[in-house]
Amino acid sequence: MIPTTPVPAKDGTANPAPLGLCAFGMTTILLNFHNAGFYELNSMILAMGLFYGGLAQVIAGIIEARKNNTFGLTAFTSYGFFWLSLVGLIVMPKLGWITAASDSSMVAYLAIWGLFTFCMFFGTLKLNRALQFVFGSLTILFILLAAGDFTGNTSIKHLAGYEGIICGLSAVYAGIANVLNEVHGRTVLPLGTV
Repeated sequence: MIPTTPVPAKDGTANPAPLGLCAFGMTTILLNFHNAGFYELNSMILAMGLFYGGLAQVIAGIIEARKNNTFGLTAFTSYGFFWLSLVGLIVMPKLGWITAASDSSMVAYLAIWGLFTFCMFFGTLKLNRALQFVFGSLTILFILLAAGDFTGNTSIKHLAGYEGIICGLSAVYAGIANVLNEVHGRTVLPLGTV
């Protein structure tokens, strides 16, 4: 009998966080240019929501599961399906499949996502300052969007748009920082370790 010694397997899976963060961030920026009043809601935003904000984040979340990262799995798959559901809320009524969501139901939708994001923010307190900013600013974004729908106040919706652009830029920064830091083997863009 030959004795066997267990050898830990090296994880050869790439870090999916940059993909998820960039997919979330870039899609958020483009939608919030619309919210800020720069252009109409159009197919570019919906396509980004389906394929990059939605599908790419779900894929990133699945890879995070393989890496045994519960936070990454929960965040990326949840926000990926957020984008898919948001596109569904916009497109399904236009196809005549179902009645459009009322303002009060959109307030509930945005508020529950705000609550979820606020809860996830506490997980970032053990991660890094960049993610704390992303999740903190995203919580504020959902609150502003819900308040805008609740009041019907265009100024609040435009403010949400500007705040959402900042949130999206912070996610893109975190994603690109992860890539550059890994490629260079040193801190090129700081993430603010905890």
